[in-house]
Amino acid sequence: RLPGRDETLMGSAWHYKCGGKGGNQAVAAAQFDARTRFGGRTGQDDFGERLRANLVAAGVDIAHVGLDASQGSGMSVAIEEAGGEYGAVVVSGANLTIDAAAIETWWAPLWNTRVLLLQNEIPEAVSLAAARAARAKGAVVILNAAPARAMSEAFLDLVDVLVVNRVEAEMLSGWSDAEGALIALHSPRRDVVLTRGGDGLMLMMRDGRRIDIPALAVTLLSSHGAGDCFCGALAARLAAGDGLEQACRYARTAAGLFVSSAEDQRPAITHDRVLQSL
Repeated sequence: RLPGRDETLMGSAWHYKCGGKGGNQAVAAAQFDARTRFGGRTGQDDFGERLRANLVAAGVDIAHVGLDASQGSGMSVAIEEAGGEYGAVVVSGANLTIDAAAIETWWAPLWNTRVLLLQNEIPEAVSLAAARAARAKGAVVILNAAPARAMSEAFLDLVDVLVVNRVEAEMLSGWSDAEGALIALHSPRRDVVLTRGGDGLMLMMRDGRRIDIPALAVTLLSSHGAGDCFCGALAARLAAGDGLEQACRYARTAAGLFVSSAEDQRPAITHDRVLQSL
């Protein structure tokens, strides 16, 4: 279990993993055959070197990952329960030094894309500038609103697909039940995807249609990183031309294989394997 306030628990092991959410999602998109480029920033430290090497090894273009000598690389600490559920704390580090006013020029090659996938681990001003630039070039903008935080309507109006889990949906909508949260987050300008772990996912299209997709029937080993796998797979399939429902079913399957596989087996979850499991 996770520790309570003022409580210290003994753990059984620790593991170093590369992240953060954007990095993990980029790796997943590349794993599922999308040509993937990444924008961000790391510190000039050992963590940063590992993060960049991990992206390169996955086939992600890191030409627009900057270096900052004054800030450490972003990192997080995740605590996982015996049953596979987890909680995490994120420190964005060098990502907070990205200049929103400059990225339209600095990251110009990134805007010529079919899909732009954003997260809330960088300042909203940066995401807003990125969404504007990419949409001006015709890109579909996906926002994985994690970690959950208040967001401006100006930013949300640029989002084509909003992806949230149950916790994020409640924090953003004020509704504790999934259906109420889905309705509250819905807009005629965007589709909403609400992921619910073992309960599957709920999709509300911008035209008001509601679609429920059950979870893949698997045995959970660890849910840590499942949302990132889902988002990366979703972006990859939308970039490939799938419709949103079809892309969500693919991403659901990819995430199901991810949570039921040992960590060293996850790189073997290929596009073809996902298709075989649909």
